[in-house]
Amino acid sequence: MTSLFDPVQMGDISLANRIVMAPLTRSRAIEGLKPGPMTVEYYRQRASAGLIIAEATQISPMAQGYIGTPGIHSEEQVAAWREVTNAVHAAGGKIVLQLWHVGRISHSSLLPDGAAPVSSTNRAANAKTFTADGYSDVSTPRALRDDELPGLVEDYRKAARNAIDAGFDGVEVHAANTYLLEQFLRDSVNDRSGPYGGSIQNRARLLIEVMQAVAKEVGGGRTGIRLSPMTTFNDTKLDSQPQALYNYVVEQIAPLGLAYLHVVEGETGGARQPAGAVTFDYAALRSRFPGTFLVNNGFTGAEAQSVLSDKLADAVAFGRLFIANPDLVRRLRESKPLNPLREEGMYGGGAEGYIDYPALPA
Repeated sequence: MTSLFDPVQMGDISLANRIVMAPLTRSRAIEGLKPGPMTVEYYRQRASAGLIIAEATQISPMAQGYIGTPGIHSEEQVAAWREVTNAVHAAGGKIVLQLWHVGRISHSSLLPDGAAPVSSTNRAANAKTFTADGYSDVSTPRALRDDELPGLVEDYRKAARNAIDAGFDGVEVHAANTYLLEQFLRDSVNDRSGPYGGSIQNRARLLIEVMQAVAKEVGGGRTGIRLSPMTTFNDTKLDSQPQALYNYVVEQIAPLGLAYLHVVEGETGGARQPAGAVTFDYAALRSRFPGTFLVNNGFTGAEAQSVLSDKLADAVAFGRLFIANPDLVRRLRESKPLNPLREEGMYGGGAEGYIDYPALPA
């Protein structure tokens, strides 16, 4: 029987166990939107994870959506992230970076020259974000022109190269939680015509082009993708044909030889099968994907082990449990009690709620 503590080969990345740290926005970037010394320590503490997926990191200045989130588009940011990867590797861990563009979930105060956010649409989301003025309504976006999309793909390619130059073992393309790439995927948001709107094939075109460019740049075996077919996070309705849409996406990226497919089951941060929700067949995605299948969304250790035992996944990502338990792997292996999560300090602030959670005694 496969165990959470068994090693697994994830593309070109060898993992010591199947317990993955999910990408977690913590909003503690320092000047220049760089990770600072506390971030180095935060990830070093959690290096016993089979894989750390570092927090969502913007691919360009136009990709930012929240105050205090880091980037991977400047030389200074690359150098700062290298401190993080060096620390994780010195502690025996593996770490990849999640590449992020928020699209319309942003505010003009966060963008160059007060620009409008960009998206597949010019319709604003009924959502809020964190700015220097606190919790603010997101700004109305500008719909990207078709001739701007090759430049966007290039931003993803450059960010992937920067991540590898910063010492990451790979990258994860964030195509979940209704940010930019999912804004193009879903017909509930994408209201454009032309080659990137209308049919499932057209709406998936941008994501497929991004995945092709990133995999070509850093290798499919060092590239993952995150999808969330059933989330309505950020005021985004489901696609009218979610199963057909996401089946198609996975079929199209399968030939790229990707390291893994990371799926958020159900509502992000909520139920894996919300009451009254459309039923989604995640096994259909797994059957279409030849690489490592990684699942996520509020699993306990026992639930994660059950998923592996039932061959529904190859590894399981944990989010909030890793915030509160830097030594989560040991605690699960030894059936030790878990630290409770403190909501204060989740987003922004200093060491409290970030690097002060205790580990078990040696």
